[in-house]
Amino acid sequence: MRSAVDFTMFWRIIKRCALLFTVTLLLGGSSLNVRDIVDRTRLFTRSVEFNYVGWTLESSLKKLSQLSLHPAAYAGEDERAQLVIDYLELVRSAQQTEREVQEVLGDPNVDQASSALQESLDNLENIRNQVNQLGPPAESILQEQLSIVIADMGLELGGAPFPPVVFTFDPLPNALIVSPREVIRQIANITLDVDMTLERKVNLEGGIEESLDVSALVVPIGGMGTYPTMVQESTNLTWIVEVIAHEWIHNYLTLRPLGMNYFANEELRTMNETTASLMGKAIGWEVIRRTYPAMLPDEIAPTSSESKTEPPAFDFRKEMHETRVQTDAFLEAGEVETAERYMDARREFFWEHGYRIRRLNQAYFAFHGAYADEPGGAAGDDPVGEAVRALWEHSPSPADFLRTMAWMNDYADLLAVLEGLTTIR
Repeated sequence: MRSAVDFTMFWRIIKRCALLFTVTLLLGGSSLNVRDIVDRTRLFTRSVEFNYVGWTLESSLKKLSQLSLHPAAYAGEDERAQLVIDYLELVRSAQQTEREVQEVLGDPNVDQASSALQESLDNLENIRNQVNQLGPPAESILQEQLSIVIADMGLELGGAPFPPVVFTFDPLPNALIVSPREVIRQIANITLDVDMTLERKVNLEGGIEESLDVSALVVPIGGMGTYPTMVQESTNLTWIVEVIAHEWIHNYLTLRPLGMNYFANEELRTMNETTASLMGKAIGWEVIRRTYPAMLPDEIAPTSSESKTEPPAFDFRKEMHETRVQTDAFLEAGEVETAERYMDARREFFWEHGYRIRRLNQAYFAFHGAYADEPGGAAGDDPVGEAVRALWEHSPSPADFLRTMAWMNDYADLLAVLEGLTTIR
């Protein structure tokens, strides 16, 4: 009897490994199919571009090895949730200790060979070892928790999501975004190495802008739709599950027209990113509601008709929306240098209010403007995001919304669906 059970378990592992390997081949290079890259830009970036092939092979092998080694596989739901929380606490401790060590290392008045500093370094190494040990089972648990929610939403094939939800906590690479100066439009998105110094980023941006007369910006990212997907280490579980879901949506769409045409034009990229953002929040919220209810925000107490809600001291989305709209107006009038001076002044304005934006230019809006799951913000008055949100509001369920969006080939398809809904009503 024992041999039969062992054989069954072994066969399940083999099947899961084969499935993961197959999906890796299908999706692993999905982020590489950039169609509108300006070739001359890569003359500046080839030496610092992220190695997708090496990372994908290493991460896929690591995830395959985890399939047969899951110490929390037979634990109860409460124990599994607690393991994830314990992992986040270790990450929080590691990040705090790293900040303290960096502060000491940068202090010229501290003996760099002191026993106290060495003790802090040893403590940091110990915490990081614990993070590395607990990370794989935490990843597996979160993968399964999201898989259950996704399947329950009706987005499953044979009882499970396809592609399978597979991610890894990893330091994320940077992205170089390039836009023309005279109009906000992404013409290049090149993934760069993880460990780039600020000086290297500034020099790269400056060299590209001077040589090609474009707007360039190196931006950090929180997740990437490789396969396995990459997610930045964080202590914010709500953010983590939203990003895991967001990147899984990209993998799902990669096998369908909307994802295949990601780089065809700005409209399709905005449709793709806004869809992933809306779905990511819906899936992530449901994971938190089911498994980590203590992390849900407290209900807002109702206020009397006489009470007044004070407006926020600084409304970032409102101010950024105004900035984008005014910038677009300057550019449409052909006043490129005026637009750039205006963006520089607004960057200082945001900085003074606590928003540390390193550069605010056309490339900034070309990147951030595609995430239009909420009104306002960097998207400005772009109607594409508004149209996606309208379909979201009129869809019977998140699954219906995603399936409808997934098979769209262009913005006209979205407008036609919305027009059909209006006609029916």
